[in-house]
Amino acid sequence: EADVRLEAAEAAPRDFGGAIERSRDLLRRVKDEAGIPGILVGVSVDGKEIWSEGLGYADVENRVMCKPETIMRIASISKCLTMMAVAKLWEEGKLDLDAPVQKYVPEFPEKIYEGEKVVITTRLLVSHLSGIRHYEKDITKVKEEKEKANRAFKLTKPNQEKELKEKEAKGIEKTDSVKAKKEHEEEVKSRNSKPGRRDKEFEQEEYYLKEKFESVIESLKIFKNDPLFFKPGSQFLYSTYGFTLLSAVVERVSGQKFTDYMLKMFRDLDMLSTVLDDNEAMIYNRARCYVYNKKGRLVNAPYVDNSYKWAGGGFLSSVGDLLKFGNALLYSYQVGRFKNTNVKLLPGYLKPDTVAMMWTPVPKTEVSWDRDGKYAMAWAVVEKKQQCGFCRQQRHYASHTGGAVGASSVLLILPEELDSEAVGNGLVAPPRGVVVTVICNMQSVSLNSTALKIKKTDLSNQTTVLKHGKKNKWRGVQLKSEIAKNT
Repeated sequence: EADVRLEAAEAAPRDFGGAIERSRDLLRRVKDEAGIPGILVGVSVDGKEIWSEGLGYADVENRVMCKPETIMRIASISKCLTMMAVAKLWEEGKLDLDAPVQKYVPEFPEKIYEGEKVVITTRLLVSHLSGIRHYEKDITKVKEEKEKANRAFKLTKPNQEKELKEKEAKGIEKTDSVKAKKEHEEEVKSRNSKPGRRDKEFEQEEYYLKEKFESVIESLKIFKNDPLFFKPGSQFLYSTYGFTLLSAVVERVSGQKFTDYMLKMFRDLDMLSTVLDDNEAMIYNRARCYVYNKKGRLVNAPYVDNSYKWAGGGFLSSVGDLLKFGNALLYSYQVGRFKNTNVKLLPGYLKPDTVAMMWTPVPKTEVSWDRDGKYAMAWAVVEKKQQCGFCRQQRHYASHTGGAVGASSVLLILPEELDSEAVGNGLVAPPRGVVVTVICNMQSVSLNSTALKIKKTDLSNQTTVLKHGKKNKWRGVQLKSEIAKNT
């Protein structure tokens, strides 16, 4: 009876109804604005799934609606899954992150850059610092695009406002700003009218490979003899092919086929809906993929075979499975802090220090989808920061987005800033924080900002809840003390 009373006292009331409704409204607007056929969302707070839903169609032609169990391409979130395998093998002492990849994959030739022999390691691969190319083979084009992106980033809003004031001071008519605004609106309109065709990345032929590769070693032939774009470790270049090489490393180190090793890991993590993007397999609840053609009409995405990039973008999953994956990482990250708890906690899938290493920003890296962040080890990480009092407070979180033929995705993990007193007294248990994932069956849709907005919506609700929850838990401890005295 005492345990029941204590459990009731410790139970924190949680009502996320308002936050879910606001987030659902946001998701509907994103879906309609981008012309997305179907979109899935999943949110968990402190390890508990509070919202998973599907909006729109998983299959437009047959009028099959999206539901939480719907399975879609998760694209580059696959890199995070592969990193989990790499980290596990490193923990077990089987993989040396700083050894040359040829130690494990002699089929990958040693590289020379500007007449000098260079070394590519697993550590460089997971942070995109290896110099291995992405889909674009022309280094000149890559450099031009990078410079253009940097120039666009430097043209910030404050600079635009300053230029506008200078024009006005010189007597130049405001019609310039109106014209600029109109041009911007037209650009946005044309961009949104044809989602699925606006990224230059999707113009690369290798994105649409139809060849089925029987092994990850065989798929190395696509790029293994190509020259490096820069000296390994000197620059950042996002490369899915780097993760194809990484899958070969995992295969050799584990002694199993890469795909077999990954599927076993998914079973261990209880991610039973996460599978290979195999065109021939019968996969229940699999959604179809879509793009818009040149006339702006919705059409089925081109047929592709992703066997050449399992590790970097070849898995299918559901929002429920991605929440499990996110919480497994969050638990592993935090469990080391809960040493004084009365309840014996199970170890995490990875050690806390391992996840901390994975989520430590790496110098010379960048993140295209989040300018606040740096790339770490297969994750983008934003560190806690506040430059001025009463100004924007940047929370610590890890994320990754994905873009594939006919699909877009994002996974975001926001650890809670743990109260040392509550942790020390065993009042809370891991995982503590928010995990958000969004997947849709339309390519070239930017979902990172949507996930961040959903996270903020849920956190605003969570803050009040946690205050009440902590109060109730303190009352529970007091009640436990009183019961001990009485007995």
